[in-house]
Amino acid sequence: MASVLTLENVNVEGRTVIVRVDVNSPMAPDTKSFLDDTRIKAIVPTLNRLSKAKVVLLAHQSRPGKDDFTSTLGHSRELGRILGRPVKWVEDLAGDKAMAAIEALVDGDILMLNNVRMYDEEIKTKGTFEAMAETQMVQKLASVADLYVYDAFACAHRATPSGVGFTHLIPCVAGDLMANEIQKLDQALEHPTRPCIAVLGGVKVDDSIAVADNMLRNGICDEVWVTGGVANLMVELAGHDIGLVNHDFLVGELGKQWYPTVEKAKALLVDFPEKIMLPVDLAANIEDNRVDISLEQLPVSAPIFDLGIQSIRNLSAAIKQAGTVHLNGPAGVFELPDFALGTVEMLNACAESKAYVVVGGGHTATLIMKRNLASKMGHVSTGGGACLDYISGRSLPAVASLEASARAFSMETQSSINIQ
Repeated sequence: MASVLTLENVNVEGRTVIVRVDVNSPMAPDTKSFLDDTRIKAIVPTLNRLSKAKVVLLAHQSRPGKDDFTSTLGHSRELGRILGRPVKWVEDLAGDKAMAAIEALVDGDILMLNNVRMYDEEIKTKGTFEAMAETQMVQKLASVADLYVYDAFACAHRATPSGVGFTHLIPCVAGDLMANEIQKLDQALEHPTRPCIAVLGGVKVDDSIAVADNMLRNGICDEVWVTGGVANLMVELAGHDIGLVNHDFLVGELGKQWYPTVEKAKALLVDFPEKIMLPVDLAANIEDNRVDISLEQLPVSAPIFDLGIQSIRNLSAAIKQAGTVHLNGPAGVFELPDFALGTVEMLNACAESKAYVVVGGGHTATLIMKRNLASKMGHVSTGGGACLDYISGRSLPAVASLEASARAFSMETQSSINIQ
């Protein structure tokens, strides 16, 4: 379990607090209005805890070159609307305008700085926590702050100055969203109710194979059920010809990760043949029609877009009988109505199951929100890549930063922020 300090461990009243949030949101191309404000709403519990502090928000929107790469002015206004009180904004990050705006804050104020990805240091700085700390933005902001709060789980797998640069300069703690992510994921990884199954799909096949490897080799889950692109790869490696179009698609998606992913997947099939549950049938898109075929009917010259009917039934039954379910990735090309069946039935089974269901971020989480099923899940993660990295056993830079800061500052008694 990650050993980090949280807002429970600090006294923030009257302090200047830097908070790294992830409010990166889908926006309408023409009006730049928000299509989904879920991430903006997700930081409210942390801001409520900081109601007696001077709060400085670090955030990003998209990245250079993208159509939705814009300032955070709109985010500050949307956050103010959600909170019901003004959120100040400045078109600056760590220059004179930002320093003056921070200096003018009074207890209870919230100031959002401009998009951190509009500044070269955030994009181009690489290396250690110490290298991040040497950037001007971190040096200047740390000089006027008492505490740093990390509340951007969706960015936790990225090492950037705004995320890990403050590690050794000022005490760094997890915000409510971040602490909740760590606690809920640790619960499902370290003390899962049995039987524990992982349902892994989507097109991020290398990530899913890494998750399967970690969960099977460390005894976290009892079975791995594969769907989507992951299923296509495992079916092929188990000796079935999935057809050139499907093979080539996987090779193209994996790129340089093709060979290491195949080697790891082959090893899993050899070491855990009884625990990797392959589909028994698949659905191909033949002339824009759904056609279910058994594995014995392979190869197929058309693209495979979903699990077959019997495989969907088998997966749904396993989910309903499980004690814990780790769910990552859709079961097929759900954007096409004829091939959404596997994904829809998988999500319905999770909603009906008594299992503790942990849902990775990305497309799966978005679908669950759209279908109003979030309340029926144990935990829906706000981070796609970060969640996958965490449950695959990889170290997340932001978590490592918080752990390092906890070790550095927790021994200080009655410091400038009164760490308890």
